[in-house]
Amino acid sequence: MIYLTYNDQPSGVFSSQVNDVCNYLNKTTDARIKLVAIISLHQFMENRRKIRKEVPDALVLPALPKAKYWKFSILVVGLICLLTGQRQIIARNIMATLIALRLKKAGLVNKVCLDGRGAIAAEWNEYQVVPDENMKKAIFGQEKEAVLESDFRIAVSSKLVNYWKTSFGYSDNNHVVIPCTLGSDFKVPEFTDSAISNAAAAQGFAKDDLVMIYSGSTAGWQSFAVLGDILGKVLKENPTHRLLFLAKEDENISKMKADFPGQVTNKWVGHKEVQQVLMAGDFGILYREDSVTNQVASPTKFAEYLAAGLPVIISDNLGDYSDFVKNHQCGNVIGPGQQITLAKTGSASKLRMAKLAETHFTKKSQLEQYNKLIAFMNKN
Repeated sequence: MIYLTYNDQPSGVFSSQVNDVCNYLNKTTDARIKLVAIISLHQFMENRRKIRKEVPDALVLPALPKAKYWKFSILVVGLICLLTGQRQIIARNIMATLIALRLKKAGLVNKVCLDGRGAIAAEWNEYQVVPDENMKKAIFGQEKEAVLESDFRIAVSSKLVNYWKTSFGYSDNNHVVIPCTLGSDFKVPEFTDSAISNAAAAQGFAKDDLVMIYSGSTAGWQSFAVLGDILGKVLKENPTHRLLFLAKEDENISKMKADFPGQVTNKWVGHKEVQQVLMAGDFGILYREDSVTNQVASPTKFAEYLAAGLPVIISDNLGDYSDFVKNHQCGNVIGPGQQITLAKTGSASKLRMAKLAETHFTKKSQLEQYNKLIAFMNKN
């Protein structure tokens, strides 16, 4: 079975949601997955090394410049199918799925699974992901084809499945919902009082500081003013409240630092260091504007916050996660103009958050769903 990616570059998300998934399934199931990654020519050799460092037998190949030439990769993947005898493809996102579907029509592939990561047509048009107007006009029809013509589907949220139903008329039941998961090496941390205070001290926080952490960039985010207003009220309430941005400084962060000197800071760390910094916090912040893209999304940050023991301050209508916070009482769901009162999180609370992550967002917790997928793809 081939796991195919097209034009996805190595990143923290690629490591946890592609490389780690392939490795985990090969260790725990009989899937025998072969990762085939078609990536940009830009920094090709460096990015190839990054992928093969984590998946040594991955086949990493260059794509032609410009995404609109994706059809040329059909020949490449077709040749791989002929040489390897692989006849099932799990395809990450729309273009990879279209490649697989063309090969199915040609008789080189038996089954295709769409690994749906979001509402792609909505994202391209809401956030101008692609500048090419012809591609933006074509993507709705291409996404519809990928959803309806695939034999099986993975959705990152139940809201994404609902989007498929309302936008494309999807009425099948051949799908599983698998949210973005933690690395397969995740273990629930020890949340002793000393471990918590040491983690805070390592980031320069005092024992009594209440620390909110926002992990991710705010650059170019027009609705940041809404979040800034909510957090500003929290910071004004108490001088021991702190806000840490895990991001490079931008205009929004600079303004917050100027408005709340000594209370707002930022730092930039590598992907593998993020978890240790999060351990210093009391709350994680996951705020997104209310768009179709965000209504069906599954941000990896949610599971990462919980895994580090952080309840989540989250916007409403964010994928399945806003309801998850309400149902499991693991944070605050907020909206424009809302005022929230926060209290420091102790070791018992942190442990409960991490246990929630272990129960719902590890690859082991999703193994039943993966097995349904593999059983379907392997069935004659």
